Amino acid sequence: MRFYVVRCLTPLAAALMLAHPALAQTWEREDMSFEKIDQRAKELVAQPYSAPNKEALPDWMKHLSYDQYRDIRFIPERALWAEGNLPFRAMLFHPGSQFREPVAVNEFTDTHLQRIRLSEAFFNYGPLVGQRGELPPDAGFAGLRIHAPLNRPDYFDELAVFQGASYWRALGKNQRYGISSRGIAVNTGAEAMTEEFPLFREFWLRKPTPEDKATMLFALLDGPSYTGAYGFIIQPGDDTVMTVRAVLYPRAAVKRLGLAPMSSMFWFGENSKQRFDDFRPEVHDSDGLSIQTGSGEKIWRPITNDSGHLEFSFFAMDKCAGFGLLQRDRRFAAYEDGEANYHQRPSLWIEPTSDWGSGKVMLMEIPTSNEHPDNTVAMWEPSHIPQPGERIEFTYKQHWTMAEDPAGSGGHVVATRTGLHDWQKEQRTIAVEFAGGALEKWEGEPPEAVVTAIGENAAKVKIQGLAVQPLPEGRWRVAFQIAPSAEGGKLADVGPQELRCCLKKGDDFLTETWAYRITP
Repeated sequence: MRFYVVRCLTPLAAALMLAHPALAQTWEREDMSFEKIDQRAKELVAQPYSAPNKEALPDWMKHLSYDQYRDIRFIPERALWAEGNLPFRAMLFHPGSQFREPVAVNEFTDTHLQRIRLSEAFFNYGPLVGQRGELPPDAGFAGLRIHAPLNRPDYFDELAVFQGASYWRALGKNQRYGISSRGIAVNTGAEAMTEEFPLFREFWLRKPTPEDKATMLFALLDGPSYTGAYGFIIQPGDDTVMTVRAVLYPRAAVKRLGLAPMSSMFWFGENSKQRFDDFRPEVHDSDGLSIQTGSGEKIWRPITNDSGHLEFSFFAMDKCAGFGLLQRDRRFAAYEDGEANYHQRPSLWIEPTSDWGSGKVMLMEIPTSNEHPDNTVAMWEPSHIPQPGERIEFTYKQHWTMAEDPAGSGGHVVATRTGLHDWQKEQRTIAVEFAGGALEKWEGEPPEAVVTAIGENAAKVKIQGLAVQPLPEGRWRVAFQIAPSAEGGKLADVGPQELRCCLKKGDDFLTETWAYRITP
């Protein structure tokens, strides 16, 4: 399956009518391709930005409460493609409440195209909704979700959801929703700038054939500073893999552009200094940022939320081979949450499949006092931000995975711990635990640990008490203390510290590099 040529062998007679007579649409003879969406985006960028009218919906739809909105449910039997023995189905989200921007949805085959119109026949309105008026036929939808037999052959599980701005989420087998992705990030965290959230204004869903192992859709992006065309091929499995092709056209210059951005939640973990009155040992959707540079270096940056301030970390490189926010700890005992099931939240690994050029991976960590908001962002910031009149095209794969180490690091970090004793108030102990690769069957003398402090505050601390210890389950712990380098100095005065740690044997690196920022 390619983005360039659409193949659909379903007989036209089966495509010309939806399952329910009330949902019949009007098909037009037209072929669809990524290049046509690209042309739409190119034409759109030449026009002034026109924001969607959030007040166009009827009052009863705009004023739906959170619970009322959740009480409107799509009827599974009315799903697109439910009438045939097809491997995928599509369901739609009702507009209203906070989802007021109309999203147009189309369905296409290799020869025909139709607009899917908003209809009451799609939905079951629960008792909380109460009195309601008519539906505007051109109101569009609030988004869509794709279903497939992901976990068992007789049930269509949610596979991917596209709802809100340019956000989407996906699942692999036995996974629970957690981390989110989006089309682009505009001025995210940029000083003195307001972040923009471009919208997917329109979708085109390809009707699947019985033989399809993947499903395909296109999307048109529009925002104050960018328009764009997106193509998605979604292949479900133990790891669900999404192939993404994107073309962007700038309307205006921006200060920061993020490609393949993702957002997740981190409240506290085993590395947190700040503890909360909560029965669970850890609460997070992701516990670290994994990076693989084009030169082969592999980096693990644990997420933290202790400083109380907005924090940024940048990892510059000539070429990016991959990055992602991962949930590495898969033990239920790490979370003790049978409702949220954080141990089943997917990791998201980005694999560039075109030349992205030079740039940097940005990690943004936002303070939070609970587990509700997404407060961690990772993205690729290219060295050259395209200006109005330019065109940028890039491709990548998303791996929605449970793998501890999608970068294939071999030896990788499995835990970060830190603590301060009353009798050693000016010495903070840090323990980094590694596993995997050559460490699994290690024999002989312990591997060599390399620990360094880098950056402008490095001279203010000294590394002491370095020890390498074998642990059960094939783990190795590197333990050390950081203390003020000045005689009689205070940890509170040395400022934030950037630390690096890895295990070696001679000139060979046995593990990825642990990279950490800590305020002693």
